[in-house]
Amino acid sequence: MSAALRPAAVLFDCDGVLADSEAVANGAIADDLTERGWPMTMEEAKALFMGTALPDIRARIEGHFGTPLAPDWEESVVGRIVARYATGDLSPIRGAQAAVEAVAAAGIRMAVASNSGRAELRSKAAILPFFHHFEGRLLCFEDVARPKPWPDLYLAAAKLVGADPRDCVVVEDSIAGARAGLAAGCRVLGFAQETPEAGLRAAGVTEIFHDHAELPALLGIGRMAA
Repeated sequence: MSAALRPAAVLFDCDGVLADSEAVANGAIADDLTERGWPMTMEEAKALFMGTALPDIRARIEGHFGTPLAPDWEESVVGRIVARYATGDLSPIRGAQAAVEAVAAAGIRMAVASNSGRAELRSKAAILPFFHHFEGRLLCFEDVARPKPWPDLYLAAAKLVGADPRDCVVVEDSIAGARAGLAAGCRVLGFAQETPEAGLRAAGVTEIFHDHAELPALLGIGRMAA
């Protein structure tokens, strides 16, 4: 798909793109690991695990300790994360709501494809009201055989909205997610509001933007309303 063409669909990552949840989730993981004897700050957890699905995080942790985690480890960590969301620790990424509403107003199909688990993703969708634009089109790593950086989530999202992946735009802020979108054959826009631009470029992303106000023009749908 030419960069100048309006896409058939926009497939959004969630954490760090729509929901300001990276600090909450990685803070919960850091607390869990610190309690287990691997001292870690939220910033360190974010650097290690950003964009990574919990099963892959589990594998890294088990490799560090050399012993398996409890079978319910993922459920326990998600419980911590969701509890923090419920106390008001979740907010939208700056400009995300207006960007989503601009895409919806243009009549472009949309979906969310997240490396979060189902319970966590549903919790975020229930808290952030603009997620109603994605009703029935929320995909998590539990919906596919392989999480990002494999292309499965974005291939499934394109199928869900009835679009060829080559006619879809993926909006991503993580290296794993960018690789997934490119592997699926989508045009990938790297969102570098908080993510280092260099990492996205190293993953193969050639189009970078830093503010959601830039997104409508990148999609060929004009400017976002003030």
